[in-house]
Amino acid sequence: MIGHIAHVEGAPTPTVVLDATRLPGEEAQLRPVLTVAREWLAGNGQAHVLKMALVSPSDHPLFDLDYRFVQALPDALDSFDFRGSCGHSILASVVCAEERGWLPRLAPGGRVRVRVLNNGDHVVCEVDEARRRSGSFTVHFLQDAGVRMRDLLLTGRPTDQLPTDSGVYEASLVSMGNPYVFVDARELGITGEQELFGAGDEVYELLLRIREAAADLLHWPRSGAFPKVAALGAYEPGRLTVRAVSVPKWHPSVALTGTICLAAAAGVPGALPARLARQAGLNDSVVEIATASGGTAAKAFVTPASDGSGDGFDDVLQWVSVSRKLARLTSPADITPLRDYRYQEDSACLPLTV
Repeated sequence: MIGHIAHVEGAPTPTVVLDATRLPGEEAQLRPVLTVAREWLAGNGQAHVLKMALVSPSDHPLFDLDYRFVQALPDALDSFDFRGSCGHSILASVVCAEERGWLPRLAPGGRVRVRVLNNGDHVVCEVDEARRRSGSFTVHFLQDAGVRMRDLLLTGRPTDQLPTDSGVYEASLVSMGNPYVFVDARELGITGEQELFGAGDEVYELLLRIREAAADLLHWPRSGAFPKVAALGAYEPGRLTVRAVSVPKWHPSVALTGTICLAAAAGVPGALPARLARQAGLNDSVVEIATASGGTAAKAFVTPASDGSGDGFDDVLQWVSVSRKLARLTSPADITPLRDYRYQEDSACLPLTV
């Protein structure tokens, strides 16, 4: 199997993109195949590639690509999280799909429509600039029929109290693109932007414990990759400061899905991102974000509740957009143990070792 490896600016690791038409759909059959792929990557100097995208041309008339994300976990080569998504890996999939001939040549103004099989997201990748083996995109996360702001809250509450061995921390648990736990960095004792960007292992481990407390509240496994967790600060006028945890380290910026989720959460009444956005003087639709590696911005389009309630909880999120995202193809991945592999439901000839 010849896959491709691509990197998106701001992502913690590259993504290996594989042809989903050759792979099983069920997790039980898929896990050993992806384990073989990871063994090959590890044996060829690519052990740091922890994002996997399974992509195929879509048979749905409204989409160009079907996409499924798998997060490889660092504890073992056969350890994966099949939930959630990754916006950076969606863009990696687009440039790889063009290389495979599944898409017309990318050109400014073109749009690639992606159906995310993990969670039902509909994503439109609009080409801002196209070059050989790379492109710059604006990414639109669409809500098919719109979603009420209250329905973004994983527990139905704007904030929750999460107990850890270091104390109890207030957090907002929000899901858009991916589920996130947002924490006010000041509650972690961090009083400034550079202090947050320079935070080390102690704060990192504390955020992991807060994430685990959120997973317990949601009855999700602590060992998985979701929910994600990020610390927020309103330290500078006109922007939010973000430091996020990825797998298995600090995120160099913030995940694309994290940017989307934060922009959506900034419109949820009473949620921590909304409170901090107001403190920073941000308006209801555009969220400027500062990270350790640079800035970005996201725009949420929200329509008022049809019943005119005015409290904001029943306002409807239609889409969120993020611009200036650069993706580039880096190398092919000729996974030789799977070179001739094609899953057949009745076949037992599955290679399990490299």
